[in-house]
Amino acid sequence: MTEDPAAEVAETAVGSRRLLWIVLAVAGAVVVLDQITKAMAVAWLMGQPPVEIVGSWLRLVYAENTGAAFGIGTGFTWIFTAIAVVVSVVIIRTSRHLGSVAWAIALGGLLGGALGNLIDRLVRDPGIGQGYVVDFIALPNFPIFNVADMSITCSAVLMILLTLRGVEFSGGRRG
Repeated sequence: MTEDPAAEVAETAVGSRRLLWIVLAVAGAVVVLDQITKAMAVAWLMGQPPVEIVGSWLRLVYAENTGAAFGIGTGFTWIFTAIAVVVSVVIIRTSRHLGSVAWAIALGGLLGGALGNLIDRLVRDPGIGQGYVVDFIALPNFPIFNVADMSITCSAVLMILLTLRGVEFSGGRRG
């Protein structure tokens, strides 16, 4: 720590901006990867039989999901659209106060996943805010999912691990 409070505040602001850029970069990478893989799924899998990658353990299957995770809430697409918008705004606002690279990565993954599926809900049929989400990755005895879903899940796991290890948003450690 420096003895000059003004220098300390400036240093904290620079660190927070850097972490915000990490959040945005991770989110951007997830969105790009998600949208590219969904475009490939639409082009190559729509109307086709499942493609076995690793036997029946990993298959590519085109699906249109009008609900949330695990097909819950079919018919309430507009609610999930609104939730995704609110979550995205909260993540961006919260990210301005980060002090931890690990939390920045976790929030970036969550933001990217939310935005990836939000884009589908905004641009796909049947209309703005009510569109379906393209899913295409199938595992046995598990709902079909996409890259955005994987990012949301992995980010949630990372957030749980960070919390269990006592890593705070500020970058400090609890207890």
